Amino acid sequence: MKLWKTYHQDIPVFMQKMAETPAMKRLQDIGMNCGCEYTSFPLFINMGSYSRYDHSIGCGLIVWHFTHDLRQTVAALLHDIASPAFAHVIDFLNGDHEQQESTEDATETVIATSPELMAELKELGLKLEEVSDYHRYPIADNDTPQLSADRLEYTLGNIVNYGIAPIEEMERWYGNLTVGRNEMGSPELMFTDSDTALAFGKAALKTSRIYVCNEDRYAMQTLAELLKTHIERGILNISDLYRTETEVITLLEGDAAAKRDWNRFRALHRMLDNGPESEGKFISAKKRRINPFVLEKGRLTDLSADFSHDMEQFMATSFGTPLWGR
Repeated sequence: MKLWKTYHQDIPVFMQKMAETPAMKRLQDIGMNCGCEYTSFPLFINMGSYSRYDHSIGCGLIVWHFTHDLRQTVAALLHDIASPAFAHVIDFLNGDHEQQESTEDATETVIATSPELMAELKELGLKLEEVSDYHRYPIADNDTPQLSADRLEYTLGNIVNYGIAPIEEMERWYGNLTVGRNEMGSPELMFTDSDTALAFGKAALKTSRIYVCNEDRYAMQTLAELLKTHIERGILNISDLYRTETEVITLLEGDAAAKRDWNRFRALHRMLDNGPESEGKFISAKKRRINPFVLEKGRLTDLSADFSHDMEQFMATSFGTPLWGR
């Protein structure tokens, strides 16, 4: 599943060269859905392929389309370069359920230790520190619930992947975007039409609910515990998590106990209303969300009472009950 041509008609040559480096190509085997796609939950079982590589190139194209700024574009392209296998599952492993940022610290190191990427940066006249932190560029990334290239790309990608809306609708929404100044005076991707912003906002909120649904949280926590168990057993080590998902799965399947646990994880297919108290998992998660800005009008929650109500309901989502799956 790729939306690259929706974001920009052509991939610039400098992006093509970086996309062919080994550090970037590893992301072709790192999924966007954090291990959930390996389970048998109906919500995830029929999902199409959607990798961190797809997402990273998409982010770069969005930033290039709206800014034509080399530094911002490369920072966006490389922002997920340090993503481990199963991505934010490793944040769960690190106890970082609610921020999901613990895996970002290695970005500069991964770029710096890639001779191919460093050679490309030199050719472009870019310094490592200019592209190793995409948070410094508001169009690439900004604070929730604003709209940035990163948040836009994974939202549109998952709207298609979950079957919430067709690609034609993505194209219509994307064509309505521009760069403007928000209520804080910062540049932000924003819509020029309120109705389009509302349609996108409602669809985006559906993905937000999926990111915190019981199946998603249970799968990520269960996989985190599985990895922790077999790291402690010596079947895996932390450095293995920075290989591909296929390689990590191969290591798990090479050990009888780890393979049993992996197959049990793969077989997860439904949530239970109750179960043994000792097996319940209390799992919080990051409430990813977008409150779009409409050019010269304001935030969608200020423009639509219905959307404001829906957002308030989402933010009131409670994670205070134990979960059981099988």
